[in-house]
Amino acid sequence: MFLRTFGWSFAITIAGLIAAGLIWGAEGFGVVLILSILEISLSFDNAVVNATVLKRMNAFWQKLFLTVGVLIAVFGMRLVFPLLVVGLTAHLSPGTVISLALDSSKTHDGHTYAEYLDMANPAIAAFGGVFLLMIFLDFIFEEKDFNWLRWLEKPLEKIGRLDALSSVIALVVLALSSRFFAGDRAETVLLAGLCGLATYLAVNGLSEVFESGLEEQHEAEEEAERTGKSIVQVGGKAAFFLFIYLEVLDASFSFDGVVGAFAISQDIFQITLGLGIGAMYIRSLTVFLVRKGTLDDYVYLEHGAHYAIGALALILLASIKYHIPEIVTGLIGVAFIGAALASSMVRNKRQQALEGAGAEG
Repeated sequence: MFLRTFGWSFAITIAGLIAAGLIWGAEGFGVVLILSILEISLSFDNAVVNATVLKRMNAFWQKLFLTVGVLIAVFGMRLVFPLLVVGLTAHLSPGTVISLALDSSKTHDGHTYAEYLDMANPAIAAFGGVFLLMIFLDFIFEEKDFNWLRWLEKPLEKIGRLDALSSVIALVVLALSSRFFAGDRAETVLLAGLCGLATYLAVNGLSEVFESGLEEQHEAEEEAERTGKSIVQVGGKAAFFLFIYLEVLDASFSFDGVVGAFAISQDIFQITLGLGIGAMYIRSLTVFLVRKGTLDDYVYLEHGAHYAIGALALILLASIKYHIPEIVTGLIGVAFIGAALASSMVRNKRQQALEGAGAEG
């Protein structure tokens, strides 16, 4: 299963690094390798959250996520989307943006493509920060089968019964961010944050509407009963909107990586190749977690990933004003997931001990 799931990732890594060495030499090889590692370290929590959504989709949509979804992630989110953001925020024509991107030394009104992308960071951070914050808030306020930090999660679940609480908190955080972080870009930050909120509500709401109409599929129910799992896998329109949700989620995770990559390289093709290799591993890891049933075996992993998302959301919003090193973001995510994994392993051992004691009795 491991080789079948990660085979394409290994193949693309080898091909990509060979191409980097041939085109840009040893320096380009090293840059692409570093960017790949950066993307993987920043997005590991993304894979865990993706897996919680992907396991609700049928086999066809899971394959689509690993094929078409990869193309969207690599070329759409890490190449085309930054071009669109620069064009919209700097009011540049598509031709000008592409010309600047292709030549890292070229300037327009005294600014390079990397500088324009950096100037677009407040809008990018506000959109991605609010979108990710909504994911965290909806998770922390919903009733869960298992509680990791029970002292915190149980009270929040009770508070979460209030309608639209997540949206209210997200709007308050956005207002505070625009007031204290945005300066003269407050209007831009507010608009981008509202777009992030609207996108989350629209895509998540539509997927839930269509999914609710498919929950009684007989074949899915029989499969769920046979495997002892409560998840009903869906297809059709429900899976389509879940797929869109995953792509927007991936975009929100990729923002900091794309912007931060320009501190390592000014070449857009090196950045796309390096981040694309990293994105392949995240996609493969997502599918592996689903097929292996890792989330069912280690029940607190989902919690750790969502706490990492909450931290990333706040970091993105703070980055409107302050520069926060990517290594900090990556380490926070790894720390949360590592702690959740360790807690899950302790829980599993405790459960096994209790079952063994019961069997002996």
